[in-house]
Amino acid sequence: MKELFRKVTRKVTEVVLFVYCKVVYRLKIVGTENIPDTQVIFCANHRSFIDPPILRVTCKKDAKFLARESLAKNKFLAFLGWVFDVVYVKKDDKDITALKHTLSFLKKGESIALFPEGTRNGMQKGESVKDGAAFFTIKSGVPVVPVGISGEIKPFHKLTVKYGKPLDFSIYKDPKDKQELEKVTNKIMEEIKQLL
Repeated sequence: MKELFRKVTRKVTEVVLFVYCKVVYRLKIVGTENIPDTQVIFCANHRSFIDPPILRVTCKKDAKFLARESLAKNKFLAFLGWVFDVVYVKKDDKDITALKHTLSFLKKGESIALFPEGTRNGMQKGESVKDGAAFFTIKSGVPVVPVGISGEIKPFHKLTVKYGKPLDFSIYKDPKDKQELEKVTNKIMEEIKQLL
């Protein structure tokens, strides 16, 4: 019964969020034809609180999101986290529990979504990009779909979400190799920047 409630709530919430984003942010969606039918890892730039909902309602998949643990302190966001099976990540980069949880989703054939910047406007702040996305794609062999979210983050100003073509990193084999992680991370971020 609990799982049924969650599924129904998920569908209703998706519809409400989609309408909200279309009306309030005049959302324009580009490149969804680039999203394959198979599982993927969505990687997007991160500028505001609206990014995860936008990605969720436009990616055409039941993707599992990674989000920082502090968001769960807000009761409403914690409820949404439960509805959408969010994986909470501690501030510590070496959150083994979140790592295992995410890998279990990938092993089950699920798609995941994350923001390599690790925080809002990480690129603008000059912060180092996290290599989690690189680790997951090398470890699982699942391709990455880069996503660029651009436009003014104000009500009734147009926001655009643009999906790029899948990136295949299957030539890389060692998710613990720092050079491989850096190469893959840089390529992902280059593709995201191209979509902005």
